[in-house]
Amino acid sequence: MATGNGSANLSFDVAIIGGGPAGTTAATMLRKYSPDLKVLLVEKEKFPRDHIGESQLASIGAVLHEMGVWDKVEAAGFPIKIGASYTWGRDNDRWDFNFYPPEKWVDEPRPGKFEGQRTSVAFQVDRSIFDTILLRHAESVGVTVREETAVEEVLCTGDRVDGLKLSSGETVTARWYIDASGVVGILRRALGIGADVVKELRNIAIWDYWRNAKWAIRIGTGATRVQIRSLPYGWIWFIPLGPERTSIGLVTPVDHYRTSSKSPEDLYLDAVREQPEVASLLEGAEREGTIRSCKDWSQLSDRVIGENWLLVGETCGFADPILSAGMSLAHASGRDAAYTIMELDRGEHDAKWLRERYNDCNRANVRQHIRFAQYWYSANSCFTELRDNCQAIAAEAGLKLSPQAAWAWLSQGGFATEHPGVPSAGTFDVSLSRQLIGLFSGDGHTKPDYLMNGHNKFTLNLTGATAGVMGFLHEGRIQRVECYERAGHRLPKLGYYDLVIQTLKQTSDAQTMVNMLSAELQRKNPSAPPQVHRSQMALCLSALETMLDEYWVTRAINRRKPLLQVSHEGTALLRTAKEDRDALSGETVSRIESNID
Repeated sequence: MATGNGSANLSFDVAIIGGGPAGTTAATMLRKYSPDLKVLLVEKEKFPRDHIGESQLASIGAVLHEMGVWDKVEAAGFPIKIGASYTWGRDNDRWDFNFYPPEKWVDEPRPGKFEGQRTSVAFQVDRSIFDTILLRHAESVGVTVREETAVEEVLCTGDRVDGLKLSSGETVTARWYIDASGVVGILRRALGIGADVVKELRNIAIWDYWRNAKWAIRIGTGATRVQIRSLPYGWIWFIPLGPERTSIGLVTPVDHYRTSSKSPEDLYLDAVREQPEVASLLEGAEREGTIRSCKDWSQLSDRVIGENWLLVGETCGFADPILSAGMSLAHASGRDAAYTIMELDRGEHDAKWLRERYNDCNRANVRQHIRFAQYWYSANSCFTELRDNCQAIAAEAGLKLSPQAAWAWLSQGGFATEHPGVPSAGTFDVSLSRQLIGLFSGDGHTKPDYLMNGHNKFTLNLTGATAGVMGFLHEGRIQRVECYERAGHRLPKLGYYDLVIQTLKQTSDAQTMVNMLSAELQRKNPSAPPQVHRSQMALCLSALETMLDEYWVTRAINRRKPLLQVSHEGTALLRTAKEDRDALSGETVSRIESNID
């Protein structure tokens, strides 16, 4: 319909601002599960275009698979991210974080399928290619995509969005609006929604792309690790994006940049020259020569949902990129926004509960990743020029760096928020979180032990608990999952938590509990290989550990029976570089090409 000045009014069910992964995930999910919905996505740029955020986490694979786009991404031939290598913590020793044990990695033809070992690893993506694949895929499932179209004005009344005025002269009206515009926050700012900026995590990122840099390590065909290297004044990322192109960037506090009296380019080039491993990998390589920079401030929006609008991705909040969590948060929130809109349309769940669930879960996810980033920066003794800054981060967060205090602080957000039924918080599960604290904290000898260790009687403690409900996203629906609530904590009757709950209702003896859990896991998945059952048992024990931490379970000792003892030392997920080299020795060495000592 034309308006009086000749421009057109466009009407859709859902209008999405921003064509990055958060926006395309939301758009694709809406069309997949509610194909009658008219969905518009407006993007101010013309794709392809470069963007940082190239290093992914393994959780993204399942979302890409659900979107129906994993095969297209795999066909692009991006490097497989099997983990990351860091210099971080008490000293400059290198240690490796593995999604999958590299010594067990099996070379498979590519393109492959989302199955087996590929479900445990991630991609390192050239965002100019990756984002274009996702945008074109959204278009292929019926999303109306408008590139080179900016939102010039948001029309709103109170907390309700009435429409969007576009640079094309058109006005868009919709029943629902999703802001996926990133830290720009077009809707958020127009609605006056504030954001809490973590004062001491105000960094600047400076980066360029290089041609023909050597990969630090090549495992089999196309598998590698991201390299994270500490400097006295920040850290460098080194991310191979393909056979020829590598993303290399510097993250440093904005105050250090200002006092250095250097241009972004000079600061960047000094950093890549000063870091010996990065410098060696760049011998014979060529810069593309376009220095890019952006502010890198961790922040969290005060609200992420309103009457007819939702915030997704970095519009919700931004967590420092040290954990590579940005893309995971973007895909997860985009998926959640689509699910929430569809459930609000169906009207089968209480609308207030749906809005509160979306707001609380997505803000908690960002907050927990910010919390981990604060801890990582506070605990890095390599930052010799940033000691005051690191101490300020710890002080702002109220963080003490003894292992026990660090664990209590990191676990404040709970381990059942992001994925009900699976004990994890932010990027890390319970075991890996404890290992990191042992790596970063104290003198290297005092490490936080599991609460379950040294005990053999575990009793379910539901005193004072009330019945509650959590949301579980599955196949286009938000399922209401019963849970126990007490003192701000929730215990879901789902997944590994429910396995432990049901087992402890039958026994308090540790050995009997372990045997019953093992038998139930075997019954549920009899054809799974032994390593899968071991991983599932580890998650059951992580659930028990979380329940002990939040007093859902009490512990005791029966002197006449053996004590439970679980070790997280030397696991495949987190190892020193030497431990990883030893694991990769022998018959696998022919598959490993290393360019670092």
